[in-house]
Amino acid sequence: MPEFTYAEIAGMIDHSMLQQTLTDGDLENGCRIARDYAVASVCIKPYGVSLAAKLLAGSSVAVGTVIGFPHGGNAMAIKRAEAEQAVMDGARELDMVVNIGKVLSGDWAYVTRDIAAVVELAHSRGAKVKVIFENCFLQDAHKERLCQICGELRADWVKTSTGYGDSGASDDDLRLMRRCSPPHVQVKAAGGVRTFDRVLAVRAIGVTRVGATSSVAILDDCRRRLGL
Repeated sequence: MPEFTYAEIAGMIDHSMLQQTLTDGDLENGCRIARDYAVASVCIKPYGVSLAAKLLAGSSVAVGTVIGFPHGGNAMAIKRAEAEQAVMDGARELDMVVNIGKVLSGDWAYVTRDIAAVVELAHSRGAKVKVIFENCFLQDAHKERLCQICGELRADWVKTSTGYGDSGASDDDLRLMRRCSPPHVQVKAAGGVRTFDRVLAVRAIGVTRVGATSSVAILDDCRRRLGL
């Protein structure tokens, strides 16, 4: 018997629609794909949140978007305003980028306030937050401290990368993030998760969500192996 069901695998997928060149038609089609394949969520460009909320109304697919993306350098007040606009438009999951320069500067008080600004706003409106580290720029000590901060602030996920940095989700980083995060914080793999086998591999490490642009290929392969 397989050690997974289609619903379990589809429930790990955040269907990503963040490429700069995606048109309105591309976003609409992506939402239809997400609905047809019953993925966990879409992660759509901020201006598309209201469209996604309309197209996905009545489905099990959550609407997500990004905050401070992809560089994380927005002022705290702007990140909070982005989060507020997103939830007003119908987003229920927010993927926010930490201030990478502040992490590298060791200004942990700022980093904590920056993450808290989004987490507190989101949680007050019933939305969840995934905190993006962009691990390719960080040392392990940075990642460990970020996991601790996210645990203290009760972020919902820690996430490896934007998918637009120099590298994506490595097994070593995923193991570190799972080991250093408390049980109430989940781990999301993003960047380079393009095949069903890769999804199974990160799942075995303890990942509960993956950001994917190859959702159709991944889930078609899952169905094929299950004989669906």
